[in-house]
Amino acid sequence: MKNIVRILIISVILVAGSFSTVDLQDYKVRKIVIDAGHGGKDPGTVGRISHEKDVALAIALETGRIIKENMPDVEVIFTRTDDSYPTLHERANLANTNNADLFMSIHCNAISNDRIYGSETYVMGAHKTDDNLNLAQRENSVILQEEDYKEVYDDFDPTSPESYITFSLIQSAYQQNSIKFAQNIEYQFKNRVNRRSRGVKSAGFLVLWRTTMPSVLVEVGFLSNEKEEKELNDKVNQVFIASGIYRAFRDYKNELENN
Repeated sequence: MKNIVRILIISVILVAGSFSTVDLQDYKVRKIVIDAGHGGKDPGTVGRISHEKDVALAIALETGRIIKENMPDVEVIFTRTDDSYPTLHERANLANTNNADLFMSIHCNAISNDRIYGSETYVMGAHKTDDNLNLAQRENSVILQEEDYKEVYDDFDPTSPESYITFSLIQSAYQQNSIKFAQNIEYQFKNRVNRRSRGVKSAGFLVLWRTTMPSVLVEVGFLSNEKEEKELNDKVNQVFIASGIYRAFRDYKNELENN
């Protein structure tokens, strides 16, 4: 995990030294990367009638379409536009190499209690509950399908709680803006899209750890809840959800650029 600490120190130094008063005044949110979770050989959560990978892709593409249509000055980059499987580090590297201003990964949730439903938006950080840790472990476990995962992820073990200890430090340079965007999303879901919001939370997601910009992971709902799964597979509801994310992004962009 030495490489993690080294990357953290370098990132904080670079971020702290890269902003001047002029930079802040001229700052624009010009590029967003939208990641549809899972894909290909990795279906993600499997519900009664759907797979997470398909619902996430539909909402991700619709979100990108609405942003492009209403904000032509913003470049939208997708990590996937079909049933392919980019690795977690490839998704983050795409955002990093394109110098994105914001990264968002879209997912669907699941839990053994099928009465639980609602959205959750995560930022990088420490696990506040066992549920958060379990979710991160489930999402991160897809790296076990990669032959060289130990080398690529610095011997990170997605099943070991000890591997998550340093994660509360990573992304600290971008934490404030990540939280701001996450709060905007949950506000829109609750007040405009009329969905149950379970709030903004933190957990150690590898796909967020690898990015070098404000980043969030959106769990749009639970496929383990029969009613919510049907709603998430409804095309009209997918447009509503995507519209809520668009408005959250629009407000985030305006607030940063006007402040």
